[in-house]
Amino acid sequence: MQRTPLLGRTGWLVFLASALVAVVLIPLLATVPAPGSAFRIPAYLVPLFGKYLCYAILALALDLIWGYAGILSLGHGAFFALGGYAMGMYLMRQIGTRGVYGDPILPDFMVFLNWRDLPLPWWGFGNFAYAAFMALAVPGVLAAAFGWFAFRSRVTGVYLSIITQAMTYALLLAFFRNDMGFGGNNGLTDFKEILGYDIQAPSTRIGLYVVTAVALGLAFLICRFVVTTRFGRLLLAVRDAESRVRFLGYSTTGAKLFVFVLSALLCGLAGALYVPQVGIINPGEFQPGNSIEVAIWVAVGGRGTLVGAILGALVVNFIKTWLTGAAPELWLFALGALFIIVTLAMPQGILGLAARLKRWRRLSSVPVGVEETAHD
Repeated sequence: MQRTPLLGRTGWLVFLASALVAVVLIPLLATVPAPGSAFRIPAYLVPLFGKYLCYAILALALDLIWGYAGILSLGHGAFFALGGYAMGMYLMRQIGTRGVYGDPILPDFMVFLNWRDLPLPWWGFGNFAYAAFMALAVPGVLAAAFGWFAFRSRVTGVYLSIITQAMTYALLLAFFRNDMGFGGNNGLTDFKEILGYDIQAPSTRIGLYVVTAVALGLAFLICRFVVTTRFGRLLLAVRDAESRVRFLGYSTTGAKLFVFVLSALLCGLAGALYVPQVGIINPGEFQPGNSIEVAIWVAVGGRGTLVGAILGALVVNFIKTWLTGAAPELWLFALGALFIIVTLAMPQGILGLAARLKRWRRLSSVPVGVEETAHD
């Protein structure tokens, strides 16, 4: 059987054009035009765009398992937050004597709580490579352990969704505790530098944005590669008829576990890139509502398309930013209305609607006589 190409000619053109805009044009517009110029992107928009791209990676990760393997996880916010905490711990260790209490080893909140020694989970986080590794390893190990028990027990459908939500809620309660050693309710914040660079400097913000844009492009290509292989067709078969696939001798547990862990790794990557750009990570990131919102992004863009997940994350978060500034009390109502509209009128999301409109225009352009002949 011939392998599906990674991207067609049009797909590569769109991908490269999008990469050019994200990686080259936006950084240039944020630096080259003179301040006050109509062409200059304000400094505050650069980390905001970076945050949107982190959300796009998160949505891409969920679409990989929901759209192609039929696994609706309502706990992916937990993997995102764990990756963020790993990077936040590194950033806290970089503060050193510049903290309020001036302790070279202990973060300020530990000094305030009368901690005497650095807890074991914090060892090694003074090194960036170790922190980056843990940002991927912790979500990956948790996903592997959770997935092994869940998929081996053949927990599927709404039951799996509820269990994933219970997992993230349990982590929310745990990280709220001061004795966990992760900052309690306040979380981790007041970061100073990353890899020796001032984290508030415009050049550092642009650098973080570019790294995030590149990471999104690579994550998309990885996901696209997975779904275009024979393994990707196996995932679609598992989504549509898992019992039949199992009857044919395939290991559905192994396939689901692999893609679930890969999805968690992408979430951890997104969280690690998110924290230095936003400047804070706290237990609120574990809230089950955040994971549900990610599912809405994917549904709005178009489940099972990858591109739709990215588009949905960007569109919904742009609306959220605008609406929470103009009428913050209306945002949750707007989000609920959006979900209802997508469910009832746009089950394939924005991309599905665009495809239907294109099909309708093509059919409407066919002469009446030709259409009747085709029907005959």
